[in-house]
Amino acid sequence: MSVVRKRREAPKVAGMRPIRIWVPDTRQPGFAEECRRQSLLVAEADKADSDLGSFMNDALVDLDHK
Repeated sequence: MSVVRKRREAPKVAGMRPIRIWVPDTRQPGFAEECRRQSLLVAEADKADSDLGSFMNDALVDLDHK
């Protein structure tokens, strides 16, 4: 059995399976600009949500107690 085949078989034996996922191509022109645009939209939405800060603090406290 080849080294590559052994490496591929080990996770299968452990109960795992391979998957293929598609992710954005960070090399595409305009990628960074689109990230910035979306980040600014999220930041503006966060500013408009007056309950978000207390929700996040409550969630953090909840995590600390587990």
